[in-house]
Amino acid sequence: MGKPTGFLEFERSTPPHRPVPVRLKDWKEVYEPFSAEELNHQAARCMDCGIPFCNNGCPLGNLIPDWNDLVYRDQWQQAIERLHATNNFPEFTGRICPAPCEASCTLNIDDNPVAIKTIECAIVDRAWEEGWVVPEAPETGTGKTVAIVGSGPAGLAAAQQLARAGHDVHVYEKQARPGGLMRYGIPDFKMSKHLIERRTSQMEAEGVTFHCNRHVGVDIDVTYLERNHDAVLLAGGSEVPRDLPVPGRELDGVHFAMDFLRQQNQRIGREDLGDVIPILAGGKHVVVIGGGDTGSDCIGTSFRQGALSVTQLEIMVAPPEMENKALSWPHWP
Repeated sequence: MGKPTGFLEFERSTPPHRPVPVRLKDWKEVYEPFSAEELNHQAARCMDCGIPFCNNGCPLGNLIPDWNDLVYRDQWQQAIERLHATNNFPEFTGRICPAPCEASCTLNIDDNPVAIKTIECAIVDRAWEEGWVVPEAPETGTGKTVAIVGSGPAGLAAAQQLARAGHDVHVYEKQARPGGLMRYGIPDFKMSKHLIERRTSQMEAEGVTFHCNRHVGVDIDVTYLERNHDAVLLAGGSEVPRDLPVPGRELDGVHFAMDFLRQQNQRIGREDLGDVIPILAGGKHVVVIGGGDTGSDCIGTSFRQGALSVTQLEIMVAPPEMENKALSWPHWP
């Protein structure tokens, strides 16, 4: 526990957002830089609870009190080692995870949790800047080869772990570039795609081979994978959207979110869209059906494309201004 009184001395704070009029003119990430001093203060707020509920709240079981303490003590290289012990790609989760760890933080009882997600992102960003993140190629190989179908976060994490165990790993991806939903579904203003390029370069240096524009089941038969690999891992995401059987669904101008988001990400990545009909919100009044992360991605994308207005519809009741912590904590509210 770095500073026993830290949670009493420092208030919660997170990086400021870039001004709305500025960020609507580009596709860069929305956050401003956060000072090293402020990060130290935020790490000092961690109480190193006897039962660290944040560990349970995190689906990866991140060792959050450990690296909070290391950041407070200015031991950043040790902090990235502890962070990488449970998380292959903290630069992804540190940007796009909804942070259930913060919802389960003990300090969230009075709505003032440790800024865990901010600290996580800062650790890995500094690690890349300092050159601490390097390829970890195995000393010896197993002689076994593994095919992984799909290069989303699950496929990439499995590929890295298997390659480091000494297997010859081949990732098959039907799109032009690896990343799956992270590349084609999540807008650049939430996560810049150079982060994916940087990680896949590290993985290639560790021995992973990427086969893009290869659609298993279409251009490659599964028997080919079985003949040429000792094991096959299916890590494909779901690309079957939930449709709405309602009157007017067949009209022009009604689109699935992922078709809309994928096109914009391909434009930013300078990929060839082929002969698809462009889906653009510029000069239009847009309705977004659905209030989750994908809906918010559509809102931000629509405004950056120049939408005249955006209206969002959500089937659930509006949440309360403040959840009942006695009922919800330490679970996701």
